[in-house]
Amino acid sequence: MELDEQGRPIPPLSGDEAVTLLGFLDHQRATLAWKCSGLDAAGLRSTVGASTMTLGGLLKHLAFAEDWWFSRRLHGHAPAPPWNAVDWGADVDWDWNSAAGDTPEQLLALWQDSVARSRSLTAEALADGGLEHPARRPQSDGQVPSLRWILCHVIEEYARHNGHADLLRESVDGLTGS
Repeated sequence: MELDEQGRPIPPLSGDEAVTLLGFLDHQRATLAWKCSGLDAAGLRSTVGASTMTLGGLLKHLAFAEDWWFSRRLHGHAPAPPWNAVDWGADVDWDWNSAAGDTPEQLLALWQDSVARSRSLTAEALADGGLEHPARRPQSDGQVPSLRWILCHVIEEYARHNGHADLLRESVDGLTGS
């Protein structure tokens, strides 16, 4: 695997569809890890302008997104801790809001564990139907996304939030780069 100057895997220039999608997803995951690396709790709590968004909140939100899409939706698993104990009706943004009470080590471990589970669950689905593998839990409208759709959606989720991470990290210590 070829790495860039920040240690992120470079998506393959050629490969089948699954290898290409997974390469881009791993690059986006590594971008978030890079933007959050080496920061203390204050750095992970920093905001930009009027926004309340933080890098710590991004880590926790993307940990939730990983579990939601690959464990809950794709495989139909019940919510795992800490998501199973959240009263989402009381705070629909609990993942974002509760991150300020977590240490950097807790946030990174939660996100890294979620990514590791997602990789394993993705490999399982690829072995059992490939990119056409249907999600076990349909959308609210009854439509059933494929693993292909879920991968594209999660890539988009990371890409969008990595843009936020660029601004947040630069405001903390001036680190820039794509």
